[in-house]
Amino acid sequence: MKIALIGLGDIAQKAYLPLLQEWPEVNWLLCSRNPEVLKRLTRQYGVAEACMDYRQLPAVDAVMIHSATSSHFDIARYFLARKVAVFVDKPLCDNYADCESLHELAAKQGTPLFVGFNRRYLPIVEQEAGSPLTELQNLQSLRWEKHRHNLPGDTRTFVFDDYIHALDGVNLYGNVNPDDIQLQSQFQGLQLSRLRCQWRVGERDFEASMDRRFGMTCERIQLCQDNHTLEFDSFTSGRTLSNNRASQFNLADWTPMLHSKGFYAMLAHWLSVVEQGKLDDASIARNLNSHLLCEEICRRLGA
Repeated sequence: MKIALIGLGDIAQKAYLPLLQEWPEVNWLLCSRNPEVLKRLTRQYGVAEACMDYRQLPAVDAVMIHSATSSHFDIARYFLARKVAVFVDKPLCDNYADCESLHELAAKQGTPLFVGFNRRYLPIVEQEAGSPLTELQNLQSLRWEKHRHNLPGDTRTFVFDDYIHALDGVNLYGNVNPDDIQLQSQFQGLQLSRLRCQWRVGERDFEASMDRRFGMTCERIQLCQDNHTLEFDSFTSGRTLSNNRASQFNLADWTPMLHSKGFYAMLAHWLSVVEQGKLDDASIARNLNSHLLCEEICRRLGA
């Protein structure tokens, strides 16, 4: 299986390239417009094939797009039109119309389009909850907070590039009607600084919150069942609240960082999708719906 990584910037170097050795049976290729970066990384990771223009790549089974969000649409469309499986770091695009267009093309071509939401694969959440969140029984509420220190920003970039992590984290079933969301926001001048989105599915409450004028960068998840609550502090520890008592839990010692952040499990899922040539319908629906909700939020905020 031959897979090309396109765009070798910060996220590729931190989250993806270090995992290549986990799948030595895959023939990895690298693509970057920066010749110095390309030379250094091909040497560092022992990659034999590389190029500076994705349109000059040899025949591959799949591509992974790690370039800037603004380039996602053109690159993804190029490969989907050629029936090459595509992985794109979230967000797929910074507007829903382009996301929908790419999914329609993928369906027409019968080719998988995979969006990289690593927080769907956090091992500590499944370890303590006992199952993936999408299969959890007796869920009463789920709140996801992702905060940053002193980083207000452009509304559309805030929502699609960052807030989408928390939003997708609680959008478990991918069927939220945009009209059903309740929204609260704060601005610092013209820049968005705080955002909270809530909705209800049956008797279950969901909330995604981001404050970019917080005291520190952090991420927290609260999962409530009947008289049983799990509170996750980042992705390595937390506490269980049950029988009116609190007990601490931790991810297993020596768990590699990229495993704890869900990247390993996400890539394993992606490679299985490439092998099977198909992505499950539930993932497709969730991908589309999370981007649709982002578009609705931007619309309400005038962006």
